[in-house]
Amino acid sequence: MYRIIKILKKFNIYNAACFCLSLKLILLLTGCGATQEPIVRTGFYFDTVIRITIYDAKKEACIESCFELAQKYENMLSPTVEGSDIWKINHSNGEPVEVSDETIMLLETALFYCDITDGLIDITIEPLNELWDFHTKEQVPSAEAISETLNHIDYNNLLIEGNTVTLLDPKASVSLGFIAKGFIADKMKEYLISQDINSAIIDLGGNILAVGSKPDGSPYKLGIQNPFDEQGTPIATLSVTDKSLVTSGIYERCFYQNDILYHHILNPVDGYPVKNNLLSVTILSDSSVMGDALSTSCFVLGLEDGMKLIESLDDIEAVFITDDYVLHYSDGLN
Repeated sequence: MYRIIKILKKFNIYNAACFCLSLKLILLLTGCGATQEPIVRTGFYFDTVIRITIYDAKKEACIESCFELAQKYENMLSPTVEGSDIWKINHSNGEPVEVSDETIMLLETALFYCDITDGLIDITIEPLNELWDFHTKEQVPSAEAISETLNHIDYNNLLIEGNTVTLLDPKASVSLGFIAKGFIADKMKEYLISQDINSAIIDLGGNILAVGSKPDGSPYKLGIQNPFDEQGTPIATLSVTDKSLVTSGIYERCFYQNDILYHHILNPVDGYPVKNNLLSVTILSDSSVMGDALSTSCFVLGLEDGMKLIESLDDIEAVFITDDYVLHYSDGLN
């Protein structure tokens, strides 16, 4: 319990927790004030397009600094960037590896979500991600390959001592894909606020973080995508001020084989995509790292247990969409 409280205090979310693909959200930027037009720039990081929007023409250079932060953390946290902290852990052959304070903090936070989901979130799932490889393959792995891979998935094999990380199973490897973009979005917000930018939108490939409100004081309108709608039409919109909105769902990285849908949110227990009649889960929270982690955690837990988790937390709301396209709101949104 001490480790959990220590982690949550680092992210200022202790009161809230006293008990991967983040998908596209449609940003509706209408009526943003008569005198301040948005400055919008895009870049390509984390294998996706990211977009930074600010409402202060004099601070346009700050967007480039946000992109520099994106590059910094991609070089630190990506499992595919040679020399990153995560790459070094995954290629350590079971030997201890020293990593940065921020990587340790994020690993510890990720382990917390492994604990509260009883292993339905497992940060050593990377071998299974690589086996399915939704980026380049559209093929179901063999049952034998899945069974062999599952032998190397167990987050209890990740040992942290100070700034040293050891994978007790040399064939294990780590992925922070369910939490890293939320962490990076929070870091960008922290930077923008330090530069006196109080109206901005950070969009890291669907992880949306609203900084403050629109320049006229009104809230942003953020849309939750209608699953499988090719036009990206929102199925619902939320009025958001100084909040994070993150969605995990099954409708972008997926394929059909023999009329069966296979998607990228994998179950580390049986090795196959999660089956629980959910299409997506959207989390509204103050902390984007928490929203990122909870969107996937609640998805794998399912509607009943995921909603119980949300209702046990302070200042966290959620929208679950089931496969009959019914929207299930947490109490605060009702």
